[in-house]
Amino acid sequence: MSPSTQIRVAVCGAGAFGQTHVRVYRQLQAAGFPVSLAAIIEPQPDRAGALAAQTGVPVFPTIEQCLAAVPLDAASVCVPTSAHHHVASALLEAGLHLLIEKPFASTLQQADELIRLAARRQRIVQVGHLERFNPAVTALATRIHRPMFFEAHRLSLFSPRALDVDVVLDLMIHDLDIVLQLANSPVRDVHAVGLPILSSKVDIANARIEFESGCVANFTASRVSTERVRKLRFFQPHQYVSVDYARQDLLIIHVEPHVAPHVASQATAPGDPPSPGLHFDKPLITPGEPLRLEIESFLTSISSNTEPLVPTHQAREALALALQVQSAIEAHTQRAGLTTLSAS
Repeated sequence: MSPSTQIRVAVCGAGAFGQTHVRVYRQLQAAGFPVSLAAIIEPQPDRAGALAAQTGVPVFPTIEQCLAAVPLDAASVCVPTSAHHHVASALLEAGLHLLIEKPFASTLQQADELIRLAARRQRIVQVGHLERFNPAVTALATRIHRPMFFEAHRLSLFSPRALDVDVVLDLMIHDLDIVLQLANSPVRDVHAVGLPILSSKVDIANARIEFESGCVANFTASRVSTERVRKLRFFQPHQYVSVDYARQDLLIIHVEPHVAPHVASQATAPGDPPSPGLHFDKPLITPGEPLRLEIESFLTSISSNTEPLVPTHQAREALALALQVQSAIEAHTQRAGLTTLSAS
Protein backbone atom coordinates (compact mmCIF):
# COMPACT_ATOMS: atom_id res chain seq x y z
CA MET A 1 0.00 0.00 0.00
CA SER A 2 1.37 3.42 -0.98
CA PRO A 3 2.03 5.85 1.92
CA SER A 4 -0.34 8.30 0.24
CA THR A 5 -3.18 5.79 -0.18
CA GLN A 6 -6.10 6.51 2.11
CA ILE A 7 -6.64 3.67 4.55
CA ARG A 8 -10.32 2.82 5.10
CA VAL A 9 -10.86 1.85 8.72
CA ALA A 10 -13.70 0.51 10.86
CA VAL A 11 -13.99 0.58 14.64
CA CYS A 12 -15.51 -2.64 15.92
CA GLY A 13 -17.05 -2.15 19.35
CA ALA A 14 -18.04 1.37 20.35
CA GLY A 15 -18.00 1.26 24.13
CA ALA A 16 -16.04 3.82 26.11
CA PHE A 17 -12.67 2.96 24.59
CA GLY A 18 -14.03 2.22 21.12
CA GLN A 19 -15.51 5.71 21.05
CA THR A 20 -12.05 7.08 21.82
CA HIS A 21 -10.74 5.23 18.76
CA VAL A 22 -13.57 6.80 16.75
CA ARG A 23 -12.56 10.26 17.97
CA VAL A 24 -8.88 9.78 17.15
CA TYR A 25 -9.50 8.41 13.64
CA ARG A 26 -11.79 11.37 12.91
CA GLN A 27 -9.17 13.80 14.22
CA LEU A 28 -6.46 12.22 12.07
CA GLN A 29 -8.74 12.32 9.05
CA ALA A 30 -9.50 16.01 9.66
CA ALA A 31 -5.78 16.72 10.04
CA GLY A 32 -5.06 15.27 6.60
CA PHE A 33 -3.64 11.90 7.68
CA PRO A 34 -4.27 9.32 4.93
CA VAL A 35 -7.08 7.57 6.78
CA SER A 36 -10.85 7.47 6.51
CA LEU A 37 -13.18 6.25 9.24
CA ALA A 38 -15.47 4.32 6.92
CA ALA A 39 -17.65 2.37 9.37
CA ILE A 40 -18.48 1.59 12.98
CA ILE A 41 -19.71 -1.81 14.15
CA GLU A 42 -21.89 -1.60 17.26
CA PRO A 43 -24.78 -3.96 18.10
CA GLN A 44 -26.44 -1.84 20.79
CA PRO A 45 -29.17 0.19 18.99
CA ASP A 46 -29.14 3.25 21.27
CA ARG A 47 -25.37 3.62 21.14
CA ALA A 48 -25.31 2.93 17.40
CA GLY A 49 -27.97 5.56 16.69
CA ALA A 50 -26.20 8.17 18.77
CA LEU A 51 -22.88 7.53 17.03
CA ALA A 52 -24.41 7.66 13.56
CA ALA A 53 -26.05 11.00 14.35
CA GLN A 54 -22.92 12.39 15.97
CA THR A 55 -20.34 11.31 13.38
CA GLY A 56 -22.20 10.83 10.11
CA VAL A 57 -20.34 7.52 9.79
CA PRO A 58 -22.43 4.44 8.86
CA VAL A 59 -22.96 2.15 11.85
CA PHE A 60 -23.68 -1.57 11.42
CA PRO A 61 -24.91 -4.10 14.00
CA THR A 62 -22.75 -6.97 12.70
CA ILE A 63 -19.39 -7.55 11.04
CA GLU A 64 -21.09 -9.37 8.15
CA GLN A 65 -23.39 -6.45 7.33
CA CYS A 66 -20.51 -4.01 7.51
CA LEU A 67 -18.21 -6.04 5.24
CA ALA A 68 -21.02 -6.49 2.70
CA ALA A 69 -21.67 -2.76 2.51
CA VAL A 70 -18.33 -0.97 2.95
CA PRO A 71 -14.87 -1.68 1.46
CA LEU A 72 -12.30 -1.70 4.28
CA ASP A 73 -8.54 -2.00 4.72
CA ALA A 74 -8.21 -2.13 8.50
CA ALA A 75 -10.08 -2.14 11.79
CA SER A 76 -9.68 -1.41 15.48
CA VAL A 77 -10.98 -4.28 17.60
CA CYS A 78 -12.42 -2.70 20.77
CA VAL A 79 -14.88 -5.39 21.82
CA PRO A 80 -14.64 -7.12 25.24
CA THR A 81 -11.62 -9.41 25.59
CA SER A 82 -13.83 -12.51 25.55
CA ALA A 83 -14.83 -11.63 21.98
CA HIS A 84 -11.36 -10.73 20.64
CA HIS A 85 -10.68 -14.09 19.04
CA HIS A 86 -14.05 -14.41 17.30
CA VAL A 87 -14.12 -10.84 16.00
CA ALA A 88 -10.45 -10.65 15.01
CA SER A 89 -10.65 -14.00 13.20
CA ALA A 90 -13.59 -12.83 11.10
CA LEU A 91 -11.89 -9.56 10.20
CA LEU A 92 -8.58 -11.24 9.35
CA GLU A 93 -10.36 -13.75 7.13
CA ALA A 94 -11.88 -10.74 5.35
CA GLY A 95 -8.35 -9.45 4.66
CA LEU A 96 -8.18 -6.56 7.13
CA HIS A 97 -5.16 -5.30 9.07
CA LEU A 98 -5.99 -5.11 12.78
CA LEU A 99 -5.27 -3.03 15.85
CA ILE A 100 -6.51 -5.27 18.68
CA GLU A 101 -6.97 -3.72 22.09
CA LYS A 102 -5.05 -5.38 24.92
CA PRO A 103 -5.00 -8.06 26.08
CA PHE A 104 -4.33 -9.84 22.80
CA ALA A 105 -6.82 -12.64 23.58
CA SER A 106 -8.32 -14.60 26.46
CA THR A 107 -5.99 -17.61 26.09
CA LEU A 108 -2.62 -18.44 24.57
CA GLN A 109 -4.32 -20.89 22.21
CA GLN A 110 -6.51 -18.09 20.86
CA ALA A 111 -3.48 -15.80 20.54
CA ASP A 112 -1.56 -18.47 18.61
CA GLU A 113 -4.50 -19.03 16.27
CA LEU A 114 -4.66 -15.30 15.51
CA ILE A 115 -0.89 -15.17 14.91
CA ARG A 116 -1.11 -18.06 12.44
CA LEU A 117 -4.13 -16.56 10.71
CA ALA A 118 -2.45 -13.15 10.34
CA ALA A 119 0.62 -14.83 8.84
CA ARG A 120 -1.48 -16.88 6.42
CA ARG A 121 -3.46 -13.84 5.32
CA GLN A 122 -0.30 -11.67 5.33
CA ARG A 123 -2.00 -9.02 7.44
CA ILE A 124 -0.49 -6.67 10.01
CA VAL A 125 -1.73 -7.13 13.56
CA GLN A 126 -0.75 -4.67 16.25
CA VAL A 127 -1.86 -5.13 19.87
CA GLY A 128 -2.89 -2.07 21.84
CA HIS A 129 -0.32 -1.95 24.62
CA LEU A 130 -0.86 1.77 24.96
CA GLU A 131 1.96 2.64 27.35
CA ARG A 132 4.55 1.66 24.73
CA PHE A 133 3.59 4.93 23.03
CA ASN A 134 3.67 7.08 26.16
CA PRO A 135 6.33 9.76 25.51
CA ALA A 136 7.81 9.16 28.97
CA VAL A 137 8.31 5.48 28.11
CA THR A 138 9.77 6.10 24.66
CA ALA A 139 12.25 8.51 26.29
CA LEU A 140 13.60 5.55 28.29
CA ALA A 141 14.91 3.73 25.22
CA THR A 142 18.49 5.08 25.43
CA ARG A 143 18.59 5.12 29.24
CA ILE A 144 18.28 1.42 30.06
CA HIS A 145 21.49 -0.47 30.85
CA ARG A 146 20.85 -3.02 33.63
CA PRO A 147 17.61 -2.63 35.59
CA MET A 148 17.60 -4.79 38.71
CA PHE A 149 14.49 -3.79 40.66
CA PHE A 150 11.12 -2.49 39.46
CA GLU A 151 8.17 -1.15 41.43
CA ALA A 152 4.96 -0.60 39.42
CA HIS A 153 1.72 0.87 40.71
CA ARG A 154 -1.42 1.14 38.58
CA LEU A 155 -4.50 2.15 40.56
CA SER A 156 -7.93 3.22 39.30
CA LEU A 157 -11.34 4.13 40.63
CA PHE A 158 -13.93 1.42 40.15
CA SER A 159 -15.67 1.42 36.77
CA PRO A 160 -18.21 -1.08 35.40
CA ARG A 161 -16.24 -1.39 32.15
CA ALA A 162 -13.94 -4.37 31.33
CA LEU A 163 -15.46 -6.60 34.01
CA ASP A 164 -15.22 -9.63 31.72
CA VAL A 165 -11.57 -9.83 32.83
CA ASP A 166 -9.82 -9.41 36.17
CA VAL A 167 -7.50 -6.58 37.18
CA VAL A 168 -4.46 -8.49 35.91
CA LEU A 169 -5.69 -8.51 32.29
CA ASP A 170 -7.41 -5.14 32.69
CA LEU A 171 -4.65 -3.03 34.27
CA MET A 172 -1.55 -4.91 35.41
CA ILE A 173 -0.83 -6.21 31.90
CA HIS A 174 0.26 -2.71 30.85
CA ASP A 175 3.13 -2.78 33.34
CA LEU A 176 3.91 -6.45 32.74
CA ASP A 177 4.43 -5.63 29.07
CA ILE A 178 6.66 -2.62 29.77
CA VAL A 179 8.82 -4.44 32.34
CA LEU A 180 9.19 -7.47 30.05
CA GLN A 181 10.69 -5.20 27.41
CA LEU A 182 12.92 -3.26 29.84
CA ALA A 183 14.16 -6.30 31.80
CA ASN A 184 14.84 -8.21 28.57
CA SER A 185 15.23 -11.51 30.39
CA PRO A 186 13.21 -14.73 30.71
CA VAL A 187 10.93 -15.04 33.73
CA ARG A 188 12.20 -17.36 36.45
CA ASP A 189 9.52 -17.24 39.15
CA VAL A 190 6.12 -15.66 39.84
CA HIS A 191 4.35 -15.14 43.18
CA ALA A 192 1.05 -13.27 43.45
CA VAL A 193 -1.98 -12.57 45.60
CA GLY A 194 -5.32 -11.06 44.60
CA LEU A 195 -8.86 -10.58 45.82
CA PRO A 196 -12.28 -9.76 44.36
CA ILE A 197 -13.70 -6.67 46.05
CA LEU A 198 -16.56 -5.14 44.08
CA SER A 199 -16.87 -7.61 41.20
CA SER A 200 -16.86 -11.38 40.79
CA LYS A 201 -13.25 -11.31 39.57
CA VAL A 202 -9.98 -10.23 41.18
CA ASP A 203 -10.06 -6.44 41.57
CA ILE A 204 -6.79 -5.88 43.43
CA ALA A 205 -3.57 -7.82 42.93
CA ASN A 206 0.10 -7.81 43.79
CA ALA A 207 2.75 -9.84 42.00
CA ARG A 208 6.45 -10.42 42.55
CA ILE A 209 8.33 -11.61 39.48
CA GLU A 210 11.95 -12.69 39.33
CA PHE A 211 13.85 -12.83 36.05
CA GLU A 212 16.76 -15.07 35.07
CA SER A 213 19.01 -11.98 35.07
CA GLY A 214 18.40 -11.56 38.81
CA CYS A 215 16.11 -8.60 38.25
CA VAL A 216 13.03 -8.51 40.51
CA ALA A 217 9.78 -6.64 39.84
CA ASN A 218 6.86 -5.88 42.13
CA PHE A 219 3.50 -5.00 40.58
CA THR A 220 0.42 -3.62 42.30
CA ALA A 221 -2.81 -3.13 40.36
CA SER A 222 -6.19 -2.08 41.71
CA ARG A 223 -9.46 -1.01 40.15
CA VAL A 224 -11.03 -0.22 43.53
CA SER A 225 -8.71 2.58 44.60
CA THR A 226 -9.69 6.02 45.89
CA GLU A 227 -7.11 7.61 43.57
CA ARG A 228 -5.69 7.18 40.09
CA VAL A 229 -1.99 6.29 40.00
CA ARG A 230 0.14 5.28 37.01
CA LYS A 231 3.79 5.02 38.11
CA LEU A 232 6.85 2.90 37.44
CA ARG A 233 10.12 3.15 39.38
CA PHE A 234 13.27 1.14 38.90
CA PHE A 235 16.85 0.94 39.99
CA GLN A 236 19.93 0.05 37.98
CA PRO A 237 23.59 0.40 39.00
CA HIS A 238 24.11 3.96 40.29
CA GLN A 239 20.73 5.14 38.97
CA TYR A 240 17.16 5.58 40.14
CA VAL A 241 14.52 6.14 37.47
CA SER A 242 10.93 7.29 38.04
CA VAL A 243 8.24 7.29 35.35
CA ASP A 244 4.85 8.92 35.82
CA TYR A 245 2.72 7.63 32.95
CA ALA A 246 -0.17 10.02 33.61
CA ARG A 247 1.98 13.15 33.77
CA GLN A 248 4.31 11.85 31.03
CA ASP A 249 7.17 12.68 33.33
CA LEU A 250 10.62 11.10 33.66
CA LEU A 251 13.16 11.67 36.45
CA ILE A 252 16.61 10.07 36.60
CA ILE A 253 18.92 10.38 39.60
CA HIS A 254 22.55 9.49 38.95
CA VAL A 255 24.95 8.60 41.75
CA GLU A 256 28.65 8.86 40.96
CA PRO A 257 30.18 5.49 41.92
CA HIS A 258 33.25 6.92 43.65
CA VAL A 259 31.22 9.16 45.96
CA ALA A 260 28.24 6.88 46.64
CA PRO A 261 29.49 5.69 50.08
CA HIS A 262 29.75 9.31 51.25
CA VAL A 263 26.38 10.59 50.04
CA ALA A 264 24.36 9.21 52.97
CA SER A 265 26.50 11.09 55.49
CA GLN A 266 25.80 14.36 53.66
CA ALA A 267 22.00 14.16 53.66
CA THR A 268 20.28 17.48 53.00
CA ALA A 269 16.97 18.94 54.08
CA PRO A 270 14.10 19.28 51.61
CA GLY A 271 14.73 22.20 49.30
CA ASP A 272 18.50 22.19 49.82
CA PRO A 273 20.85 21.60 46.88
CA PRO A 274 21.50 17.89 46.25
CA SER A 275 24.50 16.25 47.88
CA PRO A 276 27.73 16.20 45.88
CA GLY A 277 27.77 13.15 43.62
CA LEU A 278 24.01 13.19 42.99
CA HIS A 279 22.89 14.42 39.59
CA PHE A 280 19.24 14.97 38.71
CA ASP A 281 18.22 14.53 35.09
CA LYS A 282 14.71 15.49 34.02
CA PRO A 283 14.60 15.00 30.24
CA LEU A 284 12.45 17.34 28.20
CA ILE A 285 9.53 15.28 26.93
CA THR A 286 7.20 16.36 24.15
CA PRO A 287 3.71 15.42 25.39
CA GLY A 288 1.36 13.45 23.19
CA GLU A 289 -1.79 11.38 23.43
CA PRO A 290 -0.61 7.74 23.56
CA LEU A 291 -3.66 6.42 21.69
CA ARG A 292 -3.16 8.86 18.83
CA LEU A 293 0.54 7.94 18.66
CA GLU A 294 -0.41 4.26 18.73
CA ILE A 295 -2.94 4.60 15.90
CA GLU A 296 -0.54 6.70 13.82
CA SER A 297 2.09 3.98 14.25
CA PHE A 298 -0.41 1.30 13.24
CA LEU A 299 -1.38 3.18 10.09
CA THR A 300 2.28 3.79 9.24
CA SER A 301 2.98 0.06 9.55
CA ILE A 302 0.17 -0.64 7.07
CA SER A 303 1.37 2.00 4.61
CA SER A 304 5.01 0.89 4.74
CA ASN A 305 4.28 -2.84 5.24
CA THR A 306 6.57 -2.96 8.28
CA GLU A 307 6.30 -4.82 11.60
CA PRO A 308 4.33 -2.81 14.17
CA LEU A 309 5.96 -1.44 17.32
CA VAL A 310 3.99 -3.98 19.38
CA PRO A 311 4.23 -7.19 17.33
CA THR A 312 2.05 -10.16 18.13
CA HIS A 313 4.83 -12.29 19.64
CA GLN A 314 5.53 -9.63 22.27
CA ALA A 315 1.82 -9.22 23.01
CA ARG A 316 1.66 -13.00 23.44
CA GLU A 317 4.56 -12.85 25.93
CA ALA A 318 2.70 -10.22 27.98
CA LEU A 319 -0.46 -12.34 27.90
CA ALA A 320 1.50 -15.45 28.94
CA LEU A 321 2.97 -13.62 31.93
CA ALA A 322 -0.43 -12.23 32.91
CA LEU A 323 -1.86 -15.76 32.84
CA GLN A 324 1.05 -16.93 35.02
CA VAL A 325 0.16 -14.19 37.52
CA GLN A 326 -3.46 -15.35 37.47
CA SER A 327 -2.36 -18.94 38.15
CA ALA A 328 -0.17 -17.77 41.04
CA ILE A 329 -3.11 -15.84 42.49
CA GLU A 330 -5.31 -18.93 42.26
CA ALA A 331 -2.63 -21.05 43.93
CA HIS A 332 -2.32 -18.54 46.76
CA THR A 333 -6.11 -18.41 47.12
CA GLN A 334 -6.19 -22.18 47.54
CA ARG A 335 -3.30 -22.22 50.04
CA ALA A 336 -4.84 -19.43 52.11
CA GLY A 337 -8.28 -21.02 52.14
CA LEU A 338 -9.86 -18.00 50.50
CA THR A 339 -11.94 -19.96 47.98
CA THR A 340 -15.16 -19.77 49.96
CA LEU A 341 -14.54 -16.09 50.74
CA SER A 342 -14.10 -15.30 47.03
CA ALA A 343 -17.28 -17.17 46.12
CA SER A 344 -19.43 -15.58 48.81
